[in-house]
Amino acid sequence: MARVLLIFNPVAARADLKLVDRVVRVFTKAGWQIEVEGTSRIGHAEDLARDGVRDGFDLIAVYGGDGTTMQAVAAMVGHEVPVALIPGGTGNLLAGNLRLPRGPVAAAKVAVRGVPREIDLGALERPDGDRYFAVGCGAGFDAELMAATTGEAKRRWRMGAYVARGFDAVANLKVVHHRITVDGAVHETDAVMVLVANCGMIIPPFVRLHPGVALDDGLFDVAIANAATLMEGVDVVWRLLTGRLDAEHRLRFLRGEVVTVETVEPRPVELDGEPDGTTPFTARIIPRAIRVMVPRT
Repeated sequence: MARVLLIFNPVAARADLKLVDRVVRVFTKAGWQIEVEGTSRIGHAEDLARDGVRDGFDLIAVYGGDGTTMQAVAAMVGHEVPVALIPGGTGNLLAGNLRLPRGPVAAAKVAVRGVPREIDLGALERPDGDRYFAVGCGAGFDAELMAATTGEAKRRWRMGAYVARGFDAVANLKVVHHRITVDGAVHETDAVMVLVANCGMIIPPFVRLHPGVALDDGLFDVAIANAATLMEGVDVVWRLLTGRLDAEHRLRFLRGEVVTVETVEPRPVELDGEPDGTTPFTARIIPRAIRVMVPRT
């Protein structure tokens, strides 16, 4: 009998014990043996997932937000056991890019009926160890936006909280000189934001980059929102938030496997929507790092 470990975050924005029971029933009805573990501290999901890999579970399902998911994934990089995403947070950015159902029960059905897909991950190098990300990391406006969006607003308005806060945050834009090194090639520019993207949708379905961004091509797409003045910065961010940003409007794209971002003054950094220190940072791609359950085509 196949075995699944379900890790859930009881304080996630959309966590619900009744839904946990319904998710469990989906697996048991499909003939799976299931164990359920709730997280109780930061990093607990990683420990639970590591134990699950060691104990030979056939699948690790994560019911929570992006933070819980990436903690668990950190213990699964390089292993064959797939992960199933059961959205329970505010953004669920990776699930959105994979077009997984937002409903936990529907997502659980994908887990039992779907197929594993190999995807790339990014690793952000920090002095105390690597941080993994699936969608992207960024410096500048996007990180300021993520930090400014409160937990209460996210629980109430979900993804709309980011968009609403984004329009307010435009007034606090800063144009900063960046030094961006992509696979050894150095690029210097003034910008309000630099995104190191692994996925095409930064905030699904509101904020999209160009359609060529793929999460299984072994490359980052580095999007640089160029601006020499505050007004240009306001224009580029407004176009970003309204879905009208393209290469003709000060958006420059680079591609590569290793990206370093340096700034003349420290700028906030976000990792899949979670604040993570300041610049400088270096990110490297890990091709086909994990296997994620997705719908059959």
